[in-house]
Amino acid sequence: MKATIVIPNINGKGWLKDSIESIYAQTEQDFHLIVVDNGSTDESLEQARSYCSRPNFTLIENGHNTGFSHAVNQGIALAESEYVVLFNNDAFAEPDWLAQLLAAAEKDPKIFAVQSLMIRHFERELADDAGDYVTLMGFACKTGDGRRVERYSRPRRIFSACGGAVLYRKSILDEIGGFDENFFAYFEDVDLSWRANNAGYRNVFCPAARCYHICGASTGATRYNEFKSCQSGRNSILLPLKNEPLLMLLVNSLPLLAGYLLKSYKFHRQGFGDAWDQGMREAFAILREGRLGKRPFRWRDLPHYLLMELWMIWNMVPYLWYRLVVVRFDLK
Repeated sequence: MKATIVIPNINGKGWLKDSIESIYAQTEQDFHLIVVDNGSTDESLEQARSYCSRPNFTLIENGHNTGFSHAVNQGIALAESEYVVLFNNDAFAEPDWLAQLLAAAEKDPKIFAVQSLMIRHFERELADDAGDYVTLMGFACKTGDGRRVERYSRPRRIFSACGGAVLYRKSILDEIGGFDENFFAYFEDVDLSWRANNAGYRNVFCPAARCYHICGASTGATRYNEFKSCQSGRNSILLPLKNEPLLMLLVNSLPLLAGYLLKSYKFHRQGFGDAWDQGMREAFAILREGRLGKRPFRWRDLPHYLLMELWMIWNMVPYLWYRLVVVRFDLK
């Protein structure tokens, strides 16, 4: 079995069936499909159950929302394949999507994650995500969001791969660990990719692996809501604390503090301050209880830490360009 594909689902009646059908329409058929249902109360659970007679299909029913991280970890735990592929329940793959991901991964055993070219489902001339990055201020950002698809036609190394449509090498997952369930949802994929970077592995973007994404269909969080605000309030603290060695944290303390205060101001101004503050309190509780799960410092990883530091400094350039120019002048 080449790949195990994991689709987490919650109340996806409007799109789950089409998402699954796009997987079964793949030119590469050597895969096992696992749907993890997180307590759906709509018709999507019955839709998932209707596939249980298919070969190489597994349905996990959790009964309640355990979070994205826990759900996909359940699927990963069942995987016996060389690769694990995550796919959102509101995404729809081109027929050669899986084959392109596999071909990209097989070019180098040091490749951990392969990012798809995620395209906006209802605006197919525009990209949704072509790889994620982190800035010196601790901001985790998408590349390509709302920009024309043709801008993203070249394979390249990326800081992080989006968990909505990504392939992971299972052996490296076993080495560095799966998704951190403290994150529940949002930034958990950035945390995982960052851990791989620190360990000397690579994440790459594969523009030939194309899929279409509704964006936030299950959480309703295309912009702001209470759920996303709480997740951001917590995970914006956990992300750098978990992945930056102590010296890096000391060097970066002022930009990280400035970045967190700016994000806090933004969410409060949008009317979601209480949810943001709740997330912040959850982060402090995790730290007090010693549940951060920080990877031990290793001297042999020093070159990788230095690369991440330089990369985050450089990432301020595309971030500022996007915020000050692209958004302001509505460039595509």
